[in-house]
Amino acid sequence: MAAHSSPLLNHKNHFIFSTTNHSNSHSHYFLRLTKSPPLSFSFSNSNSNSSFSPSLSRFPITRVTTAPVEFAAQPPPPEFDIRREISRLKALRSRLSGSRSFSQKLRVVDRDRRVNEFFNSSRNGFSRVLASVNLSSYELFLLKCLVASGQEHVLCFGLEFEDEELESTRSSIKSALYALVGMIEKLDVNGGKVDESNLGLTLGDEDFVDLKKLLKHLGDVEEFYDSIGGIIGYQLTVLELLAQTRVETQTTIRSKHKHEQMECQLLEIHSPNGVDLSQNTEYASQAALWGIEGLPYLGEIYPLGGAADRLGFVDPDTGECLPAAMLPYGGRTLLEGLIRDLQAREFLYYKIYGKQCITPVAIMTSSAKNNHDHITSLCEKLGWFGRGQSRFQLFEQPLVPAVSAEDGQWLVSKPFSVVCKPGGHGVIWKLANDKGIFKWFYDHRRKGATVRQVSNVVAATDLTLLALAGIGLHEGKKLGFASCKRNLEATEGINVLIEKKNNDGKWAYGLSCIEYTEFEKFGIADGHRSTNSLQAEFPANTNILYVDLLSAESVGSSNNSNSLPGMVLNTKKQISFVDYFGKPHSVLGGRLECTMQNIADNFFNTFPSQRSKDVEDNLDSFIVFNERRRVTSSAKKQRKLANKNLHQTPDGSLLDILRNSCDILSQCEIGLPEIEGNEKYISGPPFLILLHPALGPLWEVTRQKFNGGSISKGSELKVEVAEFLWRNVELDGSLIIEAANIMGSNRIDDNGEHILQYGHRCGRCRLENVEVQNQGVDWNCGHNVYWKHQVQRFESCKIILHGNAEFEARDVTIQGDHIFEVPNGYKLKITTGMAVQLEPIDKNMVESGSWYWKYMIKGSHIELELVEF
Repeated sequence: MAAHSSPLLNHKNHFIFSTTNHSNSHSHYFLRLTKSPPLSFSFSNSNSNSSFSPSLSRFPITRVTTAPVEFAAQPPPPEFDIRREISRLKALRSRLSGSRSFSQKLRVVDRDRRVNEFFNSSRNGFSRVLASVNLSSYELFLLKCLVASGQEHVLCFGLEFEDEELESTRSSIKSALYALVGMIEKLDVNGGKVDESNLGLTLGDEDFVDLKKLLKHLGDVEEFYDSIGGIIGYQLTVLELLAQTRVETQTTIRSKHKHEQMECQLLEIHSPNGVDLSQNTEYASQAALWGIEGLPYLGEIYPLGGAADRLGFVDPDTGECLPAAMLPYGGRTLLEGLIRDLQAREFLYYKIYGKQCITPVAIMTSSAKNNHDHITSLCEKLGWFGRGQSRFQLFEQPLVPAVSAEDGQWLVSKPFSVVCKPGGHGVIWKLANDKGIFKWFYDHRRKGATVRQVSNVVAATDLTLLALAGIGLHEGKKLGFASCKRNLEATEGINVLIEKKNNDGKWAYGLSCIEYTEFEKFGIADGHRSTNSLQAEFPANTNILYVDLLSAESVGSSNNSNSLPGMVLNTKKQISFVDYFGKPHSVLGGRLECTMQNIADNFFNTFPSQRSKDVEDNLDSFIVFNERRRVTSSAKKQRKLANKNLHQTPDGSLLDILRNSCDILSQCEIGLPEIEGNEKYISGPPFLILLHPALGPLWEVTRQKFNGGSISKGSELKVEVAEFLWRNVELDGSLIIEAANIMGSNRIDDNGEHILQYGHRCGRCRLENVEVQNQGVDWNCGHNVYWKHQVQRFESCKIILHGNAEFEARDVTIQGDHIFEVPNGYKLKITTGMAVQLEPIDKNMVESGSWYWKYMIKGSHIELELVEF
C-alpha cells in the first residue's frame, strides 16, 4: 500500500502528526514536536520490529511548566489554600508516623486523594510509564509521597500553552493524542502483527536516568528528614514557615521586652554577658592554657557544604563554579588555611609538652558545585596535609528542594529534575549522628570540638579559639560562642540571652541566636536605617563554637525537630537555575534551612524563680568576646568593582589580617605605618605583612620572636617559618622567608601514611641588626591581586630553606634583588660586608638545629628562651 501522510497542525511550533502504512503490514505512528528538547518515551513490541517512538516535550516558553496535556485545557485551579494544605499534610504525616510497618505506610499514602487522582488517572499515562521501569515498592512509595506532598508537577511530562492564539488548538491536539492512544490500544497483531498484550509505555534512556536521580534525591530527603516526617514533613514545614511570613504582624519591641506565646507565658530577649578576652587578659591567658592542655581531647568540625553563591568563585580555565573551600587566599586555598591554623595550635602543644598531638577533623561537604569531590581531591593531592587519611572524616549533606516564595511548590528545571540547594549548616548535628561521626570522635578519645566556617579567615587569631575551647572543657559546658561587636553592614545574626516563663511557673534561661533573616519577626530594626537600632545592642553571631560531643550527639539523635535546630525559610533571595532549554531563570524562593548555632536552644536551664543578674554563670552554655578583627572577618562575597564597601569581601578581610599583624608587631618596638579605614584602600593595601600562625599562634608567643626595627610603607613581609628570630631589622622593600619544613618534617607511620612530626628537622631563620632595601612590590601593576598574594615585584629579598636548612644574617645591609636558597643540612651565614658562608650543620644538630626556642609555662603565661648549641 502506498504511504499516506496527513498533517494535523502546521503552526509556528510545528506539530506534525503522520501515519504511514507499508506493504509489509508494519504500522508506524509518529508525533513530532520540534523546537524543544524532548522528554521521550516509546511504545515497543519486543516480539516484532514495529515500534512507536513519540517524543513529547514542552514549548520554549517563559516559565518552565510540567502540566500534563490533559490538565492544560482545564481552567486555572482555585487560589492555593495554604492552611487547608497544612492541615491535610499534618493529618497524613500523623497517619504515616503511626504506621508500624512499611506496607502499612504504603497503604496510608495510597489512600491519599492526590495519589489516587494522579496514579489512577487513565489520562496522564504515568502509571503505564512506571510499569515499564520495574521500580521497587520503596521507590514507588517515594514517588507517591512526592505526589501526596503536592509536587506531582515534578513527574508530569505534558505541554502547556502560553500564547492566547494557541487556545483554539488545544482541543484538537488533545483529541489527536487520545485518538493515537486509542489506535494503539486497539492493535491486535499475531505473528507479523502487533500484540497489544506486549505493548508498553517506556521512558527514553535520558529520562530514565533523570528518574533514577530523582528517586535517589527523594530517598535522601525521606531518610534524612525522618525526624520530622520525611518528604511529607519537609513540605509541611516549608508551608508552615511560609504561612508565618504571610500572617505575621510586624511590631517594634524594646531590647528587653519581647512578648510571645511560645508554649510559655512570657518570652524576653536580652543582650548576653560574658568574658571579654581583650579586657580580662589574665583570665584570657589562663583559658587559652586550658585550651592548649585540652588539645588531646578536642576535635575539629568544618561545615563546608554551603553553595557560597555570593562569592561567585569560578575556575578561570573551565568556567566551573567552585566551592568556597577552594578559593585561593594568601597563596593557598581556604581549606588549607583552616588546617594550618590547626597545625599551629598542635605545634604550640608540642613545644610546651614535647608530645605529638594530631586532632581528628570532621568535614561536612555537599554535592553542590561538586563540593565533596573537590575537597576530597584537594586532601588527596596534599597527602591529607601530613595528618593521615584516618584523621579525617568527610560526610556529605543532602541537597534539599528549592521552593517558590509564592506557594512553596518545588522548582523544577525539567521533568524529574528538582532545583536543589544545601539545607544549611544546621543539618550537621543530625548528619554527624547518622554517619557515625560522634562515635568516630569517641574512638579518638575526644570529648569536645571546635567549629568554624571556612570563609572566616581570622577565627584562630591569637587566643580566641583556644580560650573558647579551654573554658568549655574546664568548666564542663555543653556549648560556647565566640562573639564580638556587630557590624551593622554585615549579613550576620546576633547572640541573645532568652528568658521565658514556662506554663508550669518555672523560669528558663539560655543563650541563643537570631539569624539576620529573622530580625523582622522579632521587631529588630534594620541597621541601615537606624544606627540606634536593637541590632547595635546585641553582639554578632560568628558561628565559632565549642561543643561538648555527648551533648551535641543527644540533640542529633533526637527523633524530633530538635535534631534540626533553627529551621528557617528565607524566601527573599533570588534562586537562579538553567532550564532544559539552556535558558537562565531567577525567581524568588528558598529552601528549608537549619542553623547549627541554634543547637543552643536545646541547652536551656530551668530555675524555680526569675533571675535578676549573672544568670549566665549558671548556664550550660557560655559566650566570650574579643575585638571583632580577632574573631571574624569573612571572605564570603565577591567585591563589586563599582562598590567601595569591602566588608565581608576577600579584600576587606585581608585588611583585617594586616591590622592584626600591626597589633602584634607594634608592641614589639617595631615602627609601622598606620592603617586607616577600608575606604582608603580601594586600589590596594598600604603594605603586606603575612605571618605564619605557628609563629604563635598566641600573640604573646609571637611577640617574643620579634623586637625592634621598622617596616616602611609599601613594604612586603612574608614569614613562613616557625623557628624565627627578628632583632632590629629595618625593612624597606620586599622580604620573603619560606621554609619547606615550617613546623617539622614528614615521616611514614606504621600504616604507611606520611605524618608531620612536629619539631623534627625544622627550617630556621635569624635576622639581627639587618637592613633590607629593595624596590619591592610594583604597587601600580594592574594585575596584582593582593588577597591572593599574587603581586608583581621589581625586586625582593627571598630566603628559601630546604629541609632543616638554616639562614643567619647579622650586622649587614642587604640591598637589591637577592635569592638565598639554602640546601637541606646546611647553614648559610651572611655578615658585615655581605660576607657569605655556607657550611654543613653538625651531625649532632641535624634533628634539633643549632638553636631553638624553648617554651615554658610561667603562671598563666608562656615564656620563651633562646637555646643555642
